[in-house]
Amino acid sequence: MSDRPRKVLIVGGVAGGMSAATRLRRLDESAEIVVFERSWYVSFANCGLPYHVSGVIEDRQALLLQTPESLGRRFGIDVRVGHEVVSIDRDAKRVSVRDLNTDRITTESYDTLILSPGAAPFVPDIPGAERALTLRNIADVDKMVAAVGRRPHTAVVVGGGFIGIEVAENLQHLGIDVTVVEMADQLLAPLDPEMAAYVAQQLVDNGIEVLTGNEVVAIGEKTVTLGSGDELPADMVVMSIGVRPDSHLAKDAGLEVNGRGGIVVDEYQRTSDPDIFAVGDAAEKRDAVSGEAAMVPLAQTANRHGRLVADVIVGRRTTSKPVLGTAIVGVFGLMAASVGWNEKRLRAAGRNYRAIHAHPGSHAGYYPGSEALHLKLLVDADTDEILGAQAIGKDGADKRIDVIATAMRGGLKGADLADLELAYAPQFGSAKDPINMLGFIDDNVVNGQSELVQWHEVEAARKAGIPLVDVRTPGEFRRGHIPGSINLPVDELRNRLDEVPAGDLVITCQVGLRGHVAERILRQAGHQVRNLTGGYQTWSTATRPLAKPAWTESPAEEEAAR
Repeated sequence: MSDRPRKVLIVGGVAGGMSAATRLRRLDESAEIVVFERSWYVSFANCGLPYHVSGVIEDRQALLLQTPESLGRRFGIDVRVGHEVVSIDRDAKRVSVRDLNTDRITTESYDTLILSPGAAPFVPDIPGAERALTLRNIADVDKMVAAVGRRPHTAVVVGGGFIGIEVAENLQHLGIDVTVVEMADQLLAPLDPEMAAYVAQQLVDNGIEVLTGNEVVAIGEKTVTLGSGDELPADMVVMSIGVRPDSHLAKDAGLEVNGRGGIVVDEYQRTSDPDIFAVGDAAEKRDAVSGEAAMVPLAQTANRHGRLVADVIVGRRTTSKPVLGTAIVGVFGLMAASVGWNEKRLRAAGRNYRAIHAHPGSHAGYYPGSEALHLKLLVDADTDEILGAQAIGKDGADKRIDVIATAMRGGLKGADLADLELAYAPQFGSAKDPINMLGFIDDNVVNGQSELVQWHEVEAARKAGIPLVDVRTPGEFRRGHIPGSINLPVDELRNRLDEVPAGDLVITCQVGLRGHVAERILRQAGHQVRNLTGGYQTWSTATRPLAKPAWTESPAEEEAAR
């Protein structure tokens, strides 16, 4: 065997690529490591880009975590920015590289090649698309900062995903009138509609117009045209409708690529060529719920896999774990977080699942400042395996989704959440933490002490003639209730059992707790009862129309009205 140090080339110098490079140096001081990055920046904080646009992150330099010079000094890595790898010769184990300063092409040999090219924003082929901005790298953020420097009055953000919502919030902070246009019938696809409704309301409450169920079909000089034919004023347009794996280099080299363009890899992140690895947004992942191939463009996953590849190169026996897709976004102080699968996806896949809603406080109610949390847990109805969760709230949603993500990684069941020993002091949590509460509800179902009905099943129950009993107080009932329900307050229920309709019943209260108390009373009195999980809070949030934006007429109609 040759004593020559191994030579590792890395294509892409952001999350996955740079994690691989620096980890490899820590493990192998003798390796020759060369990183090619076609942009002019490496190791930048792309998740912070929207916050620099608004000035929340004032210093642009704060986004640049490392430079080629700092990486060279500390790690002895040869980082070449402005260099694009244009082809791979797998037989000769060489790459061709274009120097974007001079347009000169040279070749570089490798023992091992790591591909971390990332993903590119998808921009649809519509008239005027060239005017739309995207936000993926430092060049993009510079263009957007320049655009807001021209003091636009109006902006349209196309796409209501994580980045689109962050961009919308930061543009609104600058005093720009912002409209979010989303083709789907809800924002934030990882959430279910009754959870995404909280996010939409938060945007509207903070002055952002939200238009779901529509799409932008053309971009004019100062407007966008919707599929409905309406026009919106748009001095500025931002496209944020998803990304596509930048896998053309791998595809041209004959590496296996899946139907969505993701580079196919094994559990060691090896491609179909054993001397080439792939990490980051361009590489295929394994879904933790189904075990099937998935594309999950998350920075944390890219960093983890970059580190793993370095370990594999030096001979450490380690493999990549299936991805849970844990994610969170901030929306004007509201957190929206998710992990695993949502209910929409489980239903589409035909999984036998159980959904649990809870609306506890973020910490003990007797201590000032407790905020409402809206939690949803999804478990396998046969095995009690945790399949996913969602959390919405101004305080504590991040902590709870992280606990559930950890429980999923550890293989805990839904009912096991009841016995988690979590930190408690009144300003931080409750003696019965919201996570424990989810476990209590699930445990009751598993042990046959409770049966749940979902908000979207209520209408079918009503049509089937099943009575709906609301056990809140008369005052709560008057302020709003599910049509057709009757009011029997839980504190009076034992003395009014003769008023309870015969046959099957659906019970509701405000959030589900009093409903469970009523359920137990009625079950032991001989009734067949199901409790509406999440109560009236979940049903009303899910069924009320999306808050209507202030803009309701086209500019021409507004002018005529004047």
